[in-house]
Amino acid sequence: MANENEVKGKPPQAILGEMINGYWVTQTITAAARLGVADHLADGPKSVAALAERVGAHAGSLYRLLRACASIGIFSEDASHAFSQTTLSEALRSGVPGSMRGLAMMTGLLHMRAWPEILHSVRTGETAFKKVFGSEIFEHLPRDPEAARAFDEAMAGYSASTAAAVAAAYDFSKFATIVDVGGGSGALLGAILGRAPAARGINFDLPHCADRARAHFERLGQSARVEVQGGDFFASVPSGDAYTMKMILHDWDDERSIAILRNVRKAIAPGGTLLVLETVIPPGNTPSSGKLLDINMLVMTGGRERTEAEFASLYRAAGFELTRVIPAHPAASVIEGRPV
Repeated sequence: MANENEVKGKPPQAILGEMINGYWVTQTITAAARLGVADHLADGPKSVAALAERVGAHAGSLYRLLRACASIGIFSEDASHAFSQTTLSEALRSGVPGSMRGLAMMTGLLHMRAWPEILHSVRTGETAFKKVFGSEIFEHLPRDPEAARAFDEAMAGYSASTAAAVAAAYDFSKFATIVDVGGGSGALLGAILGRAPAARGINFDLPHCADRARAHFERLGQSARVEVQGGDFFASVPSGDAYTMKMILHDWDDERSIAILRNVRKAIAPGGTLLVLETVIPPGNTPSSGKLLDINMLVMTGGRERTEAEFASLYRAAGFELTRVIPAHPAASVIEGRPV
């Protein structure tokens, strides 16, 4: 039987070539993001010469970069070789809801340096990140301000792009106090409280996140309903009757994930609800971006993406029962649990 891709006119070698050279796209987008090109196009089209002066680049080389970007839908080139914004490049602007600029910058500053050592992770089970940087990622970030800013922006952008879908997928109105563990700048809790007007919230994360979170809830007019607390979820978490954790457990191995969940179990009100918001790996050969994200966690943090059965095992070890899984977003499901 003929290969399906060959029937379509694309032999396997061509497909593999595109996959192997995928870093060309990654690094091209990263370069445009670090230069801030999308920000400079926010007020309209510009010539390459004008852009080069604004971003501090060699005009001829910048043209080649932007031409490549335009070929994949990021920016648009007109007949005079000026460039303008597209829907995709709009998402590379700083500060827009769901901005991907932080992710692009973080990828260039951290991921593209660690990933070449993926074999170290596969052979040893240790992070490639530590081999390259000399410490684990959450130890490194406080010592690398540029990467830390990019990381925070990436997480804020992801939260903004998924928070509304997660808040809409589950009925949060039945809870009195919702604790978002690892809540960052407050995007998820803000979206939830917008749909649960009688609830109060506690945004819990490391102390350095507090000012951004308070500013976010102030903009939403929710300050009177939210307490922003700084702390370490490996030590303890605040009391509440519902707990959300978005993309927290995937950063950690099973032992440390169970430690976080046990702290929630100690603090949760009788009859409370645990709501972990993460990718759930499907069985078999089912395509899933989570299966590649899982390799990223192996390389970068030592964490992992998990199947439903693996989440159920974590829950049992921490004193919870997994009750259901609700798809909410292509990148996240609501994994509900109850204390036992």
